[in-house]
Amino acid sequence: MSQKTNRNKIVIMGAAGRDFHNFNIVYRNDPGSEVVAFTAAQIPDIAGKRYPPALAGPFYPEGIPIVDEIELADLCREQHIDQVIFAYSDVPHNQVMHQASIALAGGADFTLLGPKRTQVKASVPVIACCAVRTGCGKSQVTQWLSKILKSRGLKVAVIRHPMPYGDLEKQAVQRFTSMADLDRADCTIEEREEYEPHLSIGNTVFAGIDYAKIVAIAEQEAEIILWDGGNNDFSFIRPDLLIVLTDPLRPGHETGHHPGEVVLHMADIVLINKANSATDAAVQRVFENVRRIHPSIPIFKTFSKVNLDRPEQVKGKRVIVIEDGPTITHGGMAYGAGFIAATQAQAAEIIDPRAFASGRLTDVYRQYPHIGNVLPAIGYHPPQLKALQQTINTADADLIVSATPCNLSALIAIDKPVVRARYEFLEDDNAELSRYIDTFLKNHLGIPANKCHS
Repeated sequence: MSQKTNRNKIVIMGAAGRDFHNFNIVYRNDPGSEVVAFTAAQIPDIAGKRYPPALAGPFYPEGIPIVDEIELADLCREQHIDQVIFAYSDVPHNQVMHQASIALAGGADFTLLGPKRTQVKASVPVIACCAVRTGCGKSQVTQWLSKILKSRGLKVAVIRHPMPYGDLEKQAVQRFTSMADLDRADCTIEEREEYEPHLSIGNTVFAGIDYAKIVAIAEQEAEIILWDGGNNDFSFIRPDLLIVLTDPLRPGHETGHHPGEVVLHMADIVLINKANSATDAAVQRVFENVRRIHPSIPIFKTFSKVNLDRPEQVKGKRVIVIEDGPTITHGGMAYGAGFIAATQAQAAEIIDPRAFASGRLTDVYRQYPHIGNVLPAIGYHPPQLKALQQTINTADADLIVSATPCNLSALIAIDKPVVRARYEFLEDDNAELSRYIDTFLKNHLGIPANKCHS
């Protein structure tokens, strides 16, 4: 903690992502501010750590403590906090104000830092892919975009929203080009869910904690940067094109969560994704909600196709369905691609995993009671990974339908056959989105139309 005592005393509320970024960009070298602590939410086992001195800078020779968010009220009173900074994402608007009330009652101001103060400027064009909620399909779109850009002859770097859940100092700047890189970095399931699909199509992925350094390295390797956003947060890098996804399976959520509504207001174009899985009425409702905010920007209906590796093996079987973790937990969805795929493949029964849940997974179901008859792929830390393995192997099922984007079988020993379900992003037959991207490339990189359409 700082040796000075006359600075503005600050607490940053976070989830091991934007909180660290906001500190690095705004407060790390500010002699007028003293960040007393970070508070932790959403991600288990972050509280109790310290933001290390090597990342915290010269004002913090002992680093900065990370405490559980439940301690916020006591922290404000006991440390005489002047300002609380709210810095995490995919939170209902009313929950943000509940936290604001605690901070204000404790004598502190409550602040939200915006894009202007926190975004890093890159020297190459940036396309950012963000969303109004977790689980809209950002990564699928980013992967699709990377293929489009590389087909136009461009060198592409993908920069991913942070997930630093391990040794923070070692995770300051990360560059992944192979599955072996993920092993060396001891990546969690949650990290692998985001990185593995990119690596499988030849993308280089950057992530970490210090995004000023990350951008500086990436822009030396690439002609264009793709920001693959996390949750419903806005980009850490200033975008030249901001693509925002909405989800007609959750109509009305476009303006219900922070900072997803911010992202929607900032959008250059909007995708109504999963239009093939939603009702026409739900798609129309999302369209009308977007139009109220943006009377004239382009809105594209796009599709997320669910592909099952071997559907014939699922028909007539009793299955356990494993879904992408964050989408099912704080993303608020009861089920995802795995449940849809198993149902379409005519599984005899989708077994409720709660009857077999062990260890840390019982805590997850207790914390997120909205979850349906599916198993969230939780593996932030070894005890959760062990609980996932025990639950799968104890379950009375014929096989597993796994819709996590990572290869679970490479991480845990599963004693049942595994059939993988995957989402594939598709635009409509008119290819209007591709043409829009080509126009952007022509305007920002001077790529002629004939190269764009080659």
